[in-house]
Amino acid sequence: MKGTTDSTAINKTLTALDSYVLLGNSGLRVSPLALGTMTFGEQWGFGSNKETSRKIFDRYFEAGGNFFDTANCYTEGESERLLGEYISGKRSECVVATKYSAGNHRKSLVENLDASLRRMGTGYTDILYVHMWEYRTPVQEVMRALDDVVRSGKALYVGIMANMLADLRGLTPFIGMQTRFSMLNHSLEAEIQPMCAAYGLGIVPWGILAEGFLTGKHTKEKAGLTKRQVTGHTTNPKNWHILDEVRAIAAECDKTPAQVALNWTMQKPGITSPLLGVRTMEQLEDNLGALEFTLSSEQMSRLDQVSNPASWPFPYEVAVNMSRYVGRGIEIEMPEKYHALQNLGTTVEE
Repeated sequence: MKGTTDSTAINKTLTALDSYVLLGNSGLRVSPLALGTMTFGEQWGFGSNKETSRKIFDRYFEAGGNFFDTANCYTEGESERLLGEYISGKRSECVVATKYSAGNHRKSLVENLDASLRRMGTGYTDILYVHMWEYRTPVQEVMRALDDVVRSGKALYVGIMANMLADLRGLTPFIGMQTRFSMLNHSLEAEIQPMCAAYGLGIVPWGILAEGFLTGKHTKEKAGLTKRQVTGHTTNPKNWHILDEVRAIAAECDKTPAQVALNWTMQKPGITSPLLGVRTMEQLEDNLGALEFTLSSEQMSRLDQVSNPASWPFPYEVAVNMSRYVGRGIEIEMPEKYHALQNLGTTVEE
């Protein structure tokens, strides 16, 4: 399913690391690609040593990047320690996001945030995410505790949970959220993206390259020898069709499959800053190359069609056909912030 290539679009720079964007409904300016630091440190059996981590940080920062993502649990705290060392002397130029978990309750939040700030050697974090919802702590308690840490100045902004409750009670609202998103997993487009659009949340997606599958480095012949995380991707025949199309478009653009996957993600509605997860300088350089071109609308459509799920649950299955059901004489064009829903009805049969 090949089409003509719009070379004008391909040769157009998509953006630059220092072309900052606003995160959600806030004035916080962040780079259009965020640097994930889960690979800072080797305590988990993978990742980069201190020297390589520093080089990755410096390359991203010197290119104009300002958005750094870590968590209290990454590499047993080493990620925060290294990041804190690297931002020393340039704190005001960096936007740092960290996360707390091990329970969502107030005590966990206070103790974990204090420990994170000590490791990073800073008095505040720009963004504090609720790392994972544990379905036990009352939402009211979490929102009140988050509002308190913002008022204390230890966190400037917070990410993900209950913005309606925040609006009703005059609490600090969330400005962003992180969620998995890639051509292999479109689930955010059905419900999460419209919710974020409605509440003014910027989306910082992770897993863009599907644990490396979309880099094209894996083959069907060697699929059984890949790491456990990737093996789940290699067993689905549809994923190989997606990768074939990614490779084809990469060849048309003279780019790498990883760059095509990242460029596609950056052009999707609602996406603020895709999160890079790199382990080497070579991977970082390759990822930054995604900024240097623009996939054409025809190429974006091909990638959408080959990667969209075969079906969506109600009511999302009818979203793309909404104009058939609304009455005449009213605005039937779907608002731009909900345009992700328009792609749900287009897919290619295997």
